[in-house]
Amino acid sequence: MSATTKVSANAIRMLAVEAVQKAKSGHPGAPMGMADIATVLWQQFLQHNPANPDWANRDRFVLSNGHGSMLQYALLHLSGYDLPIEELKQFRQLHSKTPGHPEYGYTPGVETTTGPLGAGIANAVGMAIAEKTLAAQFNRDNFDIVDHFTYCFLGDGCLMEGISHEACSLAGTLKLGKLIAFWDDNGISIDGEVEGWFTDNTPARFEAYNWHVIKDVDGHDEAALQAAIKEAQSVTDKPTLICCKTIIGFGSPNKSGSHDCHGAPLGDDEIAEVRKELGWSHAAFEIPDEVYAQWDAKEKGTAAQTQWEAKFAEYAAAYPELAKEFERRVIKQELPADLNEKADTFIRQCQADMADIATRKASQNAIGFFAGQLPEIIGGSADLAGSNLTLWPDAKGIQEDAAGNYVFYGVREFGMSAIMNGIALHGGFVPFGATFLMFMEYARNAVRMSALMKAKSIFVYTHDSIGQGEDGPTHQPIEQLANLRLTPNLTTWRPCDAVEAAEAWRQALIKQEGPTALVFTRQGTKAQARSESQVADVAKGGYVLKDCAGTPSIILIATGSEVGLAMDAAAKMADAGTAVRVVSMPSTEQFDAQEVSYKQSVLPAGVPKLAIEAAHTDFWYKYVGLEGDVVGMQTFGESAPGGVLLDHFGFNVDNVVAKASALLA
Repeated sequence: MSATTKVSANAIRMLAVEAVQKAKSGHPGAPMGMADIATVLWQQFLQHNPANPDWANRDRFVLSNGHGSMLQYALLHLSGYDLPIEELKQFRQLHSKTPGHPEYGYTPGVETTTGPLGAGIANAVGMAIAEKTLAAQFNRDNFDIVDHFTYCFLGDGCLMEGISHEACSLAGTLKLGKLIAFWDDNGISIDGEVEGWFTDNTPARFEAYNWHVIKDVDGHDEAALQAAIKEAQSVTDKPTLICCKTIIGFGSPNKSGSHDCHGAPLGDDEIAEVRKELGWSHAAFEIPDEVYAQWDAKEKGTAAQTQWEAKFAEYAAAYPELAKEFERRVIKQELPADLNEKADTFIRQCQADMADIATRKASQNAIGFFAGQLPEIIGGSADLAGSNLTLWPDAKGIQEDAAGNYVFYGVREFGMSAIMNGIALHGGFVPFGATFLMFMEYARNAVRMSALMKAKSIFVYTHDSIGQGEDGPTHQPIEQLANLRLTPNLTTWRPCDAVEAAEAWRQALIKQEGPTALVFTRQGTKAQARSESQVADVAKGGYVLKDCAGTPSIILIATGSEVGLAMDAAAKMADAGTAVRVVSMPSTEQFDAQEVSYKQSVLPAGVPKLAIEAAHTDFWYKYVGLEGDVVGMQTFGESAPGGVLLDHFGFNVDNVVAKASALLA
């Protein structure tokens, strides 16, 4: 290492060990081991502007081994981002900008939340997909306005996680040449030397994925790192894995190379030894002015952005409509001004048509409409396009057309969902991806991460209940709806017909800031008649679909395919003289967000309530109360035709009427 680069890297090491020591917790080993790689990348190659962390053409940097967060915080601080030294001193403390793992939205320059190992590399794959697809859609001869790399650091733990296989194999298939990953090959994880549990031939594995692999790079050798990065950048038809041999805890005389420095403070005595080893004579959290000057990237970053803006101005003169669309989608991230009005017209037409169809088919119709209005929609399915009904007439796979709008993800539910998050975070696209509701379980962590980050990912789930039928309990969701509804920042919709499905899509695309889960049936559903005001009330998440004269004697609450059942049961009870109200509640979160007065008008106190949903019963007691009842599931399903199963488990008019009558007795 040159003397300048060595000092710059040692500044990272010292900030990391000092912050971890002050916090009395954290992971100093990875920042110390990867400091040299990070210094070469950030000082000599990374295209970024600390004065504008959101510059559209910046390189994306993802720290997949997010436990080494002090590496990223040190890089951001030293480079000139709005992350003062006081924030580093508050590492892992309440309300600081330096939480224990990098958190999107907390810290300027952090592109995604990482911590669950392997998720970061999948996010990076999504960002690289977004870059490549956006470039194909907008770039023109002599105008590469989309031209940046996605860099990702990852460790042994990321590679042990199965999601790394899902995401990286797809990245190779898609030939994501702007994706460059650095494997921190230090041979250590929390339990010790990984040779006891991780002996994969990682280079061969990635070569089999169709990656370009650069082996045996000394992660502490500046010239070797420079050569590897230049080689990686020159390979345009494959992603690259740079295999960096490093020493965890580099610079710690007594703990380097050991798991002892992986996830615990070094201790004051060892930090004193580190100072001697590195020749660092400065006090804790003290960085000399000359070191800050070596690191400061504001001037260079501003110049790079200014140069890009000049090119974009020429592009706008040559291609004004494309430039206008790029500004809307990528820079301002705005929706077309007339989209909501057009959505209103589409939803009213759905009501007028009154089509009795499965809600998965209603969803496909809505996708076709909205995709025609929003070129930023990029869809996909985990090898279930024909079952999820996610393809629309103008869908084009990006595998075949780089400027396409659809990703054939293959059987990769977790990978798909985490990749979608990366696409959403990159900007320029609103991604949706589909699978069966049951297989949300494979993807659960990525769904949770989208909610944590408030990323605008749309998760489409079909085959939503025991009505799925013959495939049996392995494919029949029971507890999954409650899981989704209980996730903070995630809005879940389970519509009953085409009107509610269209409104759910509108909410996901236009109204919701964060992620949405859209849950649809395989089986057909009956279209419901509505007044103009009822059509408008669908957006409130819960509304009176059928009412009676005066105060109701009982209220039936239902979602999805069970709304039709509730309506049939209500008609039978009304014929017998019972005053019944039916409430359709396609989104409990949306309903909960309404004014108290509205909620009380829909579900007045003192009136018995019966909820009906082919999912776990327990969730619904928050609405029916202990004095109410639920027609639902408390066991797993069985294998039989869907209609047979629904009848077998009590989703029929006679059982609903009997349960309701018992509440009135």
